[in-house]
Amino acid sequence: MQIITTQKALRETVSALKELNKTIGLVPTMGALHQGHASLVRRCVAGNDVTFVSVFVNPTQFNNKEDLVKYPRNLQADAELLTDMGVDFVFAPTPEEMYTAEEMNQTFAFDFGGLDQVMEGKYRPGHFNGVVQIVSKLFRLVQPNRAYFGEKDYQQLAIIHRMVEVMHMDVQICDCPIVREQTGLALSSRNQRLTEQQRTTAQNIARVLFESRQLTQSQTVQQVQSWVIEQINRIDGLTVEYYEIVDQTTLQPVSDFSHAIGCVTVYCGDVRLIDNIKY
Repeated sequence: MQIITTQKALRETVSALKELNKTIGLVPTMGALHQGHASLVRRCVAGNDVTFVSVFVNPTQFNNKEDLVKYPRNLQADAELLTDMGVDFVFAPTPEEMYTAEEMNQTFAFDFGGLDQVMEGKYRPGHFNGVVQIVSKLFRLVQPNRAYFGEKDYQQLAIIHRMVEVMHMDVQICDCPIVREQTGLALSSRNQRLTEQQRTTAQNIARVLFESRQLTQSQTVQQVQSWVIEQINRIDGLTVEYYEIVDQTTLQPVSDFSHAIGCVTVYCGDVRLIDNIKY
């Protein structure tokens, strides 16, 4: 496995692979890799001639600079995991390599079609601008045939699909299911910041979400939404930032459960965790 750190070297590598007519798969990550990422990588390795994994903590998608500083980083551990999985190339640039000073200081403009106005978009202004900025840049550099994203970041995934459509990018977006611990806790790089007690507490997020499915035959969307918020907030150490039940495609509010997904963000101490459930 080769680690690439510059755009120039990446372009040269991709150009050589394209000349050989190799299919390229890409798994964009911010590092601190876990078995959720590994599930994406396995699909990528199985479905393409060559696999690239980007490891880059993207500063332009952090509206909270303290969160950016605290985000876990361990390139050596990430590289060891990826080597064992058969990854061919890791792209691990610095922020200065990826962005000019102007790009770092200006909000990336994109027409989200309203997808950025709900849920995460309301609480993290500018976050998805940074996501589209970096992912579109990675797509242009790597020119992948396929790119793999997890459904845990469901709103991000919906926005990536729109980005590919609006920007007319020739890449297949592969949606990958949430990977959970046996306890139900959704795997996340942020879990590394949880204490053992907090990990036990955080398991209740998924438990409540799964239990809410049993209410959909007898209660309204609003009633289920309120129930989930109330149940999670009752648990000492958890605070709901939002829970919204929306359409799986448009992310707009729904009146029934026929094509609905419930998306939640919960603070466990000062660690912000997200999860979702399809109804």
